[in-house]
Amino acid sequence: MYKLLALDLDGTLVNSQKEITPHTQNILAEIQQKGIKIVLASGRPLEGILPLANLLCLDRYAGYIMAFNGGLIIDCQTGNHLCENYLNPSFYPLLYEKCHRQDFAILTYLDGHIVSEDINNKYVQYNAMRNRMPLLQLDSLLQQITFPEPKWLVVGEAKELSRLEKELHTLFHNELSIYRSEPYFLEILPSGIEKANGIKFIADKLNIQAKEVLACGDSYNDINMLRYAGLGIAMANANKDVKAAADYITCSNDEDGVAYAVKKFCEQ
Repeated sequence: MYKLLALDLDGTLVNSQKEITPHTQNILAEIQQKGIKIVLASGRPLEGILPLANLLCLDRYAGYIMAFNGGLIIDCQTGNHLCENYLNPSFYPLLYEKCHRQDFAILTYLDGHIVSEDINNKYVQYNAMRNRMPLLQLDSLLQQITFPEPKWLVVGEAKELSRLEKELHTLFHNELSIYRSEPYFLEILPSGIEKANGIKFIADKLNIQAKEVLACGDSYNDINMLRYAGLGIAMANANKDVKAAADYITCSNDEDGVAYAVKKFCEQ
């Protein structure tokens, strides 16, 4: 019997219109009524997750939000921040030097805004759209963002971003967590911040074993979460590396794949 359901958002729980369908809402309401806890596990900031958490009534059913890939964990019933992690600003100058190139844009967060020196970049605009957050133009990221941030996000074309990812791994070793959440999104977070560790933190708090966790995801930053869970489920729209890490492949995010998997494995 599964007791904890960990759900990625983009490409998994939400469809291509960035919505949770009524059918999926109903299925998730049913399993919460049976006592299964839901964790929304995403690289999104808190502001980009809260509307979906409210739609699923996670406050009523004592669910959890895991923002920034686990950098921020919130108990929806109490509103308490159970875990908060931030980048050390001492990393910013070198990160900026390596990532501030013609092919890339850097974004982060300030007062409910997504901020960047290039708010016209198509990937910066896409990130703002999917999080439903306003954009704010910065004149100088290094001068205006001098405080600890949950993450930096570097955006660009997949091939060039892959090269940058390898370069940053070599440069920072284990000092930072660096991985892609989408081919065109490179996440830069404090060391050790990844979805598997965040889900384990919540599971341990609830005295739930890994074998009692079901997780659904579609992208690179979901792989460790799928491997940690007793049952790791990849979406049909997931890339091949994610599918290889999963125990089961469900329908796509545009075919209510989460609802299909939940009905198959949580209503037995």
